[in-house]
Amino acid sequence: MRLLILISLFTSLLLAQATDKKFILGGVEVLRGTTVTINIELPKFYNTATELPVRVIRGKEDGPVVFISAAIHGDELNGIEIIRRLRNLELLQGLKGTLILVPIVNIYGVMNQSRYLPDRRDLNRNFPGSDKGSLAARIADIFFNEIVKKCDLGIDLHTGSLHRSNLPQIRTNLDNKYTFRLATAFEAPVVLHSELRDGSLRAVAQDAGVPTLLYESGEALRFDEQSIRIGVKGIVNVLSANGMLPDLLTTKSKKFPVVARSSQWLRATDSGIIRTVKALGDTVQEGEIMAYINEPLDDNIYEIVAPYDGIIIGKSEMPLIQEGDAVFHIANFKKLKIADSKIGYFCEGALDDCEFIDYNDAEAIE
Repeated sequence: MRLLILISLFTSLLLAQATDKKFILGGVEVLRGTTVTINIELPKFYNTATELPVRVIRGKEDGPVVFISAAIHGDELNGIEIIRRLRNLELLQGLKGTLILVPIVNIYGVMNQSRYLPDRRDLNRNFPGSDKGSLAARIADIFFNEIVKKCDLGIDLHTGSLHRSNLPQIRTNLDNKYTFRLATAFEAPVVLHSELRDGSLRAVAQDAGVPTLLYESGEALRFDEQSIRIGVKGIVNVLSANGMLPDLLTTKSKKFPVVARSSQWLRATDSGIIRTVKALGDTVQEGEIMAYINEPLDDNIYEIVAPYDGIIIGKSEMPLIQEGDAVFHIANFKKLKIADSKIGYFCEGALDDCEFIDYNDAEAIE
C-alpha cells in the first residue's frame, strides 16, 4: 500500500513538472503568475552600454505567447504610449499565456528622433538579421532570435512616416483566416490587405510561423489620443479573440471594420503650396477634387482629383508640395455609404464608454 502511494506521488510530481513549462527570455526564467523586466544587451552606442528593455507578463495558466513591439522606426512614438497604458490594465491579472512587451525596439533611433539607425539603415528592412552584419542586422538578429521566435503571434505598432498621418488601420494578409479574424477583432476603422516586404519583421516572422498584425495610426514624432485609445482597445480585443483574456464585449457591441484589398498613394503632378479639402477617413468619389496646388506668385491653380472611389487612409501634412510627392493614400472601396457609416463610429468619443480602458481625464493627451 505504501509503495502504491509513493508511486502515485512520484507520478504526480513527474506530471506536474511536465506540464509546468519553463519560459526563458534573455537568460531569465519567468515563472507563472509573475511580471519581469528584462534588459537585453545591444551593441554599444558610441561606447555607451545600450540595452533593449522588455517587460514579460506571464499568466498563471499557460497559453499563447504574444509579442507587442513599437518604435522599430525611432520616430514612431504612439506605440510606446499604447504599451505603457496596456501594461497597467488590471484585466491583465487574468491573462492566460504570456505577453512580451517591447515599447522601443530601435533605441538608437528614438534617442536621435530619427526613423533610421545611426548607420542610416531601416531596421524594418533588415530582418532576420545577422550577428556578424551591420548594426541594423545585429539588432534585427537579437530581436528576432531572443523574442520573435519564442512567440505564437505578434502585434507591431507603427505610425505614418515624417509629415504623414495614417488613419488607424490594421495591415495583414486577408487570405489567412486566422490573422483576418484577429485583424477584424482589433476594431480599427480599416483592415487593409498588405503584401509582405523583403526584410520586414512581418515577412520574416510569418516565414518562421509567427503571424503578425501591423497597426498603423497617427503621425511620426507625435502622440495622438484617438490612435492610442484605439490601439489599447484593439490589443485587448485581439488577446480576447485569441483566448488569452475574457471577452468583455457583447456580440451587438462589436464593430466590423471596412475591409479593403488594395490601396494607392496619389502623387502631386505639380509643385507649390497645397490646400487639401479632404481629411483622413473621408470617402471620395472618382473625379472628386481632393486638394488644390497654387504657385506662390502665380494665379495658376492645379487640382488633385480622386482616381477611384475609396477612403483616405493616409495623407501628407506638409503645406509645401513637390511634383511627385505622395499626397493621399486611398483604400479602394466602392460602397461609400457603408464606409461612411462604419468610419463614423470611430470618432473621438466612440471609446469613452469602454469599461476596461481605465483612464481618467487627466491621462488623456490633448
